[in-house]
Parts: sequence; C-alpha cells; structure tokens
Amino acid sequence: MKKIALIGANGQLGTDIIKLFSSDSFYQVVPLTTKEIDITNKELMTKVLEKISPDLVVNTAAYHRVDDIEDNPEKAFSVNVIAEKNLSELCRQNNWEIAFFSTDYVFGLDSKRKVPYREIDSPGPISTYGVSKLAGEYVTQFITPKHFVLRMCGLFGVVGSLGKGGNFVEMMVKLGKEKGEVKVVNDQVLTPTYTKNVAENLLVLFKTKHYGLYHMTAEGSCSWWEFANEIFRLLKLKVNCIPVSSAEFKTRAKRPAYSVLENYKLKLLELNKMIDWKKNLRLYLEEKGYL
Repeated sequence: MKKIALIGANGQLGTDIIKLFSSDSFYQVVPLTTKEIDITNKELMTKVLEKISPDLVVNTAAYHRVDDIEDNPEKAFSVNVIAEKNLSELCRQNNWEIAFFSTDYVFGLDSKRKVPYREIDSPGPISTYGVSKLAGEYVTQFITPKHFVLRMCGLFGVVGSLGKGGNFVEMMVKLGKEKGEVKVVNDQVLTPTYTKNVAENLLVLFKTKHYGLYHMTAEGSCSWWEFANEIFRLLKLKVNCIPVSSAEFKTRAKRPAYSVLENYKLKLLELNKMIDWKKNLRLYLEEKGYL
C-alpha cells in the first residue's frame, strides 16, 4: 500500500484524485485542504506531514490567478516556488516521493510554434505565472530525485477551479444560455484536459518508480473558440459564437499562442492513459448531468 498526503484535496484535480484513488486498494489517501495545511508556513507544514509520514506527497496547490500575478508576483512565488522548495527538501530528508503540478504556461516564447511540445523542448514562459511554475519545476527536480513533475493544460473538472471560480466549460454554458452570444479567442491553441482523465493516468504512474518530468494532457488540440463550439454542439445550444483575436481581450498577462503538449514520455513507457479532448468533454458533460 502507498500512503499519499494530498495537498489541495478540495480542488478540481484533488477531488478527482480522491474519488479514483479511494477505490484502489493500493492507495491510502490522506486529504489535506487549506484548513489542515498551509504550505507557505514551513513549520506547520512539516509538523502535519511528519505526523502523516506518507510515501508520496502530492501537491496540487497553486496560485494561478494569471493576471493578478503580473501586479502581485509575491504570492505566486511564495506558493509556487518557495513552498514547493520547502516541500521538496522535507521529502528528500524523509525519503518521500513528491508530485508537483505544472502548466503549459512554461511555454509561449516561441510564437511561431505549431508542433506539440515534448518534455525535452526548452521552456520559455511569457507570463510571471509561467515563470513561477517553471521555477517550481526546477526546485523540485534539483532538490529531490524522487519526483514526478507533471505539466497540464486547460484543466476542467466537476468541482471547478477553486482559485478561478468554476471552469471554461461552465462559463460557456452559463453565457451561452443567458446571452445566446459569446466572443471567444481563436488565436490560442491548447488541449482542454479533463481532471478525471488525469487522475486515471496518475493512478498508473504513481505505482511506478519512473520519476521525472511528464506531459499529461488529453490527445488532440483546438483553439478556445473551437472548444466553445464543441460544448455548444454537444449540448445542442444555439449560440452565436464569435471568433476574436487575443488583442480584443485586454489581459495583464500574455498567454501562449500555442501550448499543445505531447505526452511523449508516457507513451515511451506505455503509460499514456489520456484520451481525446472531445471524448473527455462528452464524459464531463455526462458526469455533470448535462447529457
């Protein structure tokens, strides 16, 4: 049996990890929310985790209010880098494994990119958030060899993102029903990824000792506009979905124009359990009771 201390247990990814891992006798999951642990408080974090004495610390906590971070980078770095550094040191001292969740936003500098990024490709973030997550990756990899660093993209899950209040799918459903017309950017290409599918893949990966950096996203890619259209198509909602350029939405932080990730290492190890984003979207809408 593998004992997991799950930080951020009530987030959209954390919730799906608990649901799935609880039904597998190989795992014992100890859920930790902000009530039980504050990862920016080193002494408290150490006390809580040493009492649990896990085999693996899964850190899904992150500060990801991308635009706010441009004006207030301190909080992002305290959560995404300093707390992760302290966690990694604690894991190394106790011989625990650690899992850190990163993002497609570590890319973006190559504005002409049209080929999915592999793990061996050089990162180049274009936002402070992306820089903070890349720094989190580096401290984890540098400090402890027993690490899983997992890059995700365009996450959506049933409970929604705690930091952002919901997710893109829910926002489109709401706006589509209320207004009948939405404007969505068509010049940012990504892979929408269902957190339940991520949890299914983690279930397999965490049973191995294949430490390292992984891309873990759904298969295929689309623009945000294409994603919105697929939502409306599946729900049979008549919505005028207008494609616009990113320039029309004035945001503080820059977003990558292309941030599709290839699950190259998972495929190499025959551990890739990620399915097409359209199939995932249908499964999500079914789970939510829309279909």
